[in-house]
Amino acid sequence: MKTEFMAAITQLSAERNLPKEVVLSALEAALVSAYKKHVFSPEQDVTVKIDPESTNIKVYTRKVVADPVTDPHKEISFSEAQELRHEVQVGEVVEVESTPKDTGRIAAQVARQVVLQRLREAEHYAIYEQFAGKEGEIVTGTVQFIQPKQIHALLGKREAILPLNEQMPNEHYHAGQQLKFYLLETSQGARGPRIVLSRSHPNLVRRLFELEIPEFQSGVLELKAIAREAGYRSKVAVTTHQEGVEPVGCCLGPRGIRLQSIINQLNGEKIDVIQWHAEPKIFISNALSPAQVASIELDKAENAATVVVPDKQLSLAIGKGGQNARLAAKLTGWRIDIKSVSAAEAEKASLPQPAPEPLEEDELLSAVISETPEVEPLNQDERERLDALLASDVFGLAVEATPEKQEEKKQLRFAEDIMLGAKKDIKLEKEKPKGKGYKKRKVFLEDDTQEE
Repeated sequence: MKTEFMAAITQLSAERNLPKEVVLSALEAALVSAYKKHVFSPEQDVTVKIDPESTNIKVYTRKVVADPVTDPHKEISFSEAQELRHEVQVGEVVEVESTPKDTGRIAAQVARQVVLQRLREAEHYAIYEQFAGKEGEIVTGTVQFIQPKQIHALLGKREAILPLNEQMPNEHYHAGQQLKFYLLETSQGARGPRIVLSRSHPNLVRRLFELEIPEFQSGVLELKAIAREAGYRSKVAVTTHQEGVEPVGCCLGPRGIRLQSIINQLNGEKIDVIQWHAEPKIFISNALSPAQVASIELDKAENAATVVVPDKQLSLAIGKGGQNARLAAKLTGWRIDIKSVSAAEAEKASLPQPAPEPLEEDELLSAVISETPEVEPLNQDERERLDALLASDVFGLAVEATPEKQEEKKQLRFAEDIMLGAKKDIKLEKEKPKGKGYKKRKVFLEDDTQEE
């Protein structure tokens, strides 16, 4: 009996992956329920103790020492209590052994059902305790069977589910396939703990980097941001906290072996590793790699960036279906607008030019003066001849005009006309023949000459 009993407990413990103490505790609780229902009354305080060595089962009822006794199911007399323990006092609780000789077939059947129920509850609690604190970690599992809306996987001996919205769209699953999963959620349900896995979560990439690259665990490297379109492409921004360490090179490894190992675990998903930078322009330029950037303008109020790229790099910067631009925007947190150089120049040329502001009076006068051609100054001889001409009656204005009108006429004449007349007079004087009989003179009126 002892060997069979302990063998059954050992087998049950191994099948349910539970300690023997937990199995014995569940069995004791089941027997308590069965005894209360078929042997004792429900009001009685019944306990069951199983000796793991001798496999003996003993049933005890807990009673209060009273004098006199009013409820025999809950109380015991002082004299009877002294037989169990000599130094007992009124009001204390004592355990009275009440092991029945035969519980009966019904009691045994009820005990069996209760034992199974208690074992299931203990198993569920153990599963929940095992995975409750591991959300956000990577677990390795095996695909058990596939349903239309979810996939069941085994994590050791625990069952978990992979919902349809957490699966990778380009991945095909089959029974027996071993994969790494991201532990998304653990919760208690009506049918036991519910463990939810994910293959499309961005943090799956983060955990794989930390698992495959030791520099992340030591703190030399830090993964700043991740942008992912599961199954197709991901962008990862990394930085270093140690001088002389090239973060992108550390992630790639010799001949790219480190990064290739992560790509293989993600079913060939492409991964771009870029260097993080605190300056937004540099970070955005790195995020758009492998495309080259000509210039970047930031609008911090709108959190938007206008990026100009060479014409030949436009399709590369946008990516297939806009994928490269979307991932760069997710990675940097900026709304990115990409334009080619020719489009940016055409847009700039099409903008209306602002009208010039009207000049002030002083500015207008200075502009007129600056645009007026300079007049060559007269030398001393020309100045004397000009004064003599003005004083003489060579222009025929002395008789016809009063001094006031003559002064007004002088004010209306231009310096160019005066200079022209003076120069002509000087030329005629040079050409004047010498002789006593020469009485010829010139009269100048409005630049026309007449001989008298």
